[in-house]
Amino acid sequence: MVKLRLKRTGKKKAAFYRIVATDARVKRDGEYIELIGTYNPLNGDVKIDQDIAYKWLSTGAQPTDTVRNLLSKEGLMTKLHNERQVSKPKKSTKK
Repeated sequence: MVKLRLKRTGKKKAAFYRIVATDARVKRDGEYIELIGTYNPLNGDVKIDQDIAYKWLSTGAQPTDTVRNLLSKEGLMTKLHNERQVSKPKKSTKK
């Protein structure tokens, strides 16, 4: 299963994270499939390539809780949710 999660970089007590798509079985700081964006918790700066993130989410990648919150702040989760609601066919109640 592919997960969207944070990969820690930076120095001790000065964390900096990359938002990556990776296999769920790989270590936190192991290899990743594709870089999606960056997150700096010290100043709250988030940079996400929305096209790449949308591609992974639409193919079934599962974001971690923190990445889900970051994507929600960027408005990507609501866009994905709205698109899934439109594409679902309505069930008819006629017999």
